[in-house]
Amino acid sequence: MPSPLTISGFKATDIHAHIHSLTNNLINIKDTSGKFLLKLPDGRVIDTKGWNDWEWTHGIGLYGLYQYFSLTGAPSTLSIMTSWFRDRFVEGTTKNINTMSPFLTLAYLYEDTTTRQREWLPWLDSWAEWVMNDLPRTRYGGFQHMTYLEYNEGELWDDTLMMTVMPLAKIGLVLQRPRYVEEAKRQFLLHVQYLQDQSTGLWFHGWKFDGNAEGGVGHNFARARWARGNSWVTIAIPEFIELLGLERGDGLRMYLESVLCQQVEALRRFQNEDGMWRTLLDVEEEKGSYVESSATAGFAYGILKAVRKGYIGREYKEVGLRAVKAVVDKISKEGELMDTSFGTGVGHDLEHYFKIERTSMPYGQAMAMMCLVEFLREFLGYTEDFSNR
Repeated sequence: MPSPLTISGFKATDIHAHIHSLTNNLINIKDTSGKFLLKLPDGRVIDTKGWNDWEWTHGIGLYGLYQYFSLTGAPSTLSIMTSWFRDRFVEGTTKNINTMSPFLTLAYLYEDTTTRQREWLPWLDSWAEWVMNDLPRTRYGGFQHMTYLEYNEGELWDDTLMMTVMPLAKIGLVLQRPRYVEEAKRQFLLHVQYLQDQSTGLWFHGWKFDGNAEGGVGHNFARARWARGNSWVTIAIPEFIELLGLERGDGLRMYLESVLCQQVEALRRFQNEDGMWRTLLDVEEEKGSYVESSATAGFAYGILKAVRKGYIGREYKEVGLRAVKAVVDKISKEGELMDTSFGTGVGHDLEHYFKIERTSMPYGQAMAMMCLVEFLREFLGYTEDFSNR
């Protein structure tokens, strides 16, 4: 009997086992200290760490689960997702950039006639219409990154592309509302305009329109090239090109590919020898910029997917594979992705990022799952690389 295929030192069964372990940890995370609870002025308390609440942490958690379900059709994974939506819709929540994030997964589940539930349609409609008509905007129509606690007037963040723009685009396709898709295109272009650092190819965490800033337009806060913020971009661009079905030669696709390639080239320069990236990508570890696992997983996912889809060159594949190995090394025997930084607002100085605690979070678990699911696709049809022979 032939032995199982091994790629980069892993068998497919090893990767599935890691994903199952990550999933179990994801749905059983507990905030035993209470220090990661988000306390709102109206008296509500949002559990950002545990599974049974509604925040971007859960939206990314759902998307990681969906990635595995889309590859395997695992009934247990589907049950986790549908149970989450059932329970959260009974409770409800307030609309903001981050609470929009679960609707990316919901739109995929609604699109599939084998998983669709009719009662989901009003939720998709209502939240997408809120984004289009009532979400606060910055100058030039950007999606203002308002959250549970902060209005963030005039602010654009990297995170918005993943948390709100991607869900809006998907809902637009599923509900056949082209204006949603066109708005999503505009948001990608605006966010590139104000957030990508042309001197490095990396992205700043945020931008604020501020007439009092030097030059009278705005500023990029601490000019932090923050890893997880950058990873949202590395994930979102390949997802967006694929979602819209942009063909080779399409102007928007070519533009986004060049943006992504510029970023990934910089990521290759700043990757540690062990495959990890630091929380501030261009700051040395000795200065406080610790290695960060969720971003590393996000980079691995986006890079490997972009290579597979032909959005960037195959010379970047090794960068992604090194990151996969690093992520696997960060998974504990209990299934926790270690060295995941807690949710991070835009900082006014670099020290802000160094002080963020590392703790288990649903998005860390999910980003590791996404990275491993993309790696599993290697086993669907492996091509030997003879480039170095």
